[in-house]
Amino acid sequence: MRFLPTDEQVAFAEAIDDIVEAHGGSEIAQRWAADDDEAGRALWAQFAELGLTGLRVPEEAGGFGGSASDLAVVFERLGYHGVPGPYIESIAFLPALVDADTRERLVAGAIATVAVDPLAPAALDAHAAELLFQVRSCALHPAAVREPAGSLAPTRRLALLDAQGEARALEARELALAADEAALAAAAMLIGAGERLLDEAVSYAKVREQFGRPVGEFQALKHQLADVRVALTFARPLVWNAAIALGMDEGERAVSAAKIAASDAAALAARVALQVHGAIGYTSEHSLRIWLGLAHALPAVWGTRAFHRARIARSILPGRAA
Repeated sequence: MRFLPTDEQVAFAEAIDDIVEAHGGSEIAQRWAADDDEAGRALWAQFAELGLTGLRVPEEAGGFGGSASDLAVVFERLGYHGVPGPYIESIAFLPALVDADTRERLVAGAIATVAVDPLAPAALDAHAAELLFQVRSCALHPAAVREPAGSLAPTRRLALLDAQGEARALEARELALAADEAALAAAAMLIGAGERLLDEAVSYAKVREQFGRPVGEFQALKHQLADVRVALTFARPLVWNAAIALGMDEGERAVSAAKIAASDAAALAARVALQVHGAIGYTSEHSLRIWLGLAHALPAVWGTRAFHRARIARSILPGRAA
């Protein structure tokens, strides 16, 4: 069992890094949060040319034919850069559920979003999507925006949808697998966000001074940063294990364990990064808010901690857990 990226995955991750930086890096998310979508849309189009929008679509259907491990690699980099947009919805959740024509549009770069009751009841970035869906009663409905909804993250604009038009019936098994793939992508994105928060905290601890010394020299702060390093290092193998187990008998429990561990690690990274930065970390001008928002918002979608803990409990103690 391999828990490390292959040379091809490392090269793909580096290509994502280069593309994001060439389009503005964290400034893409800052502009997205300020209702300026131009850079984000240009990045999406570039990713479509790279084949990322067809990552989980089989090659015979015109896609990239990537594995679930490839998905984990890609979404960790998206989280590291705080890339805005409904990538989880368009790349991880929807391709297996839509018809062939719609799948072809997704591969070509169409932006899509979806509301899934109760895992993700509000659709992400519906304003930017040309394809909107709502999942209810095990069916995929075309949808339209009803009203905006509140969000914990400045780069994640949410909306409530109303189903419209003819629905596509879904099998419970394929819907559950798509939801697990979305949860896996969210877990990988949380690992990426946590890594970026740690990098930002370490960098700032070297320059921020108190009592005439960089705060990074204080032993207490070193311990907190080390705790974040340990949490992320322990959570990443669970994400990789979930990618390998996806669709197998132990897949659901592996995905739940990964989502919980990644959520807790990112939350710890957010607390420590904010403590290192102090009040400047709260400001809208500082890019730290991008990853702070992801660390708080992503654990609440595609299954909360309570949802995933209950699922693990049911798998360990069938008949006893609620």
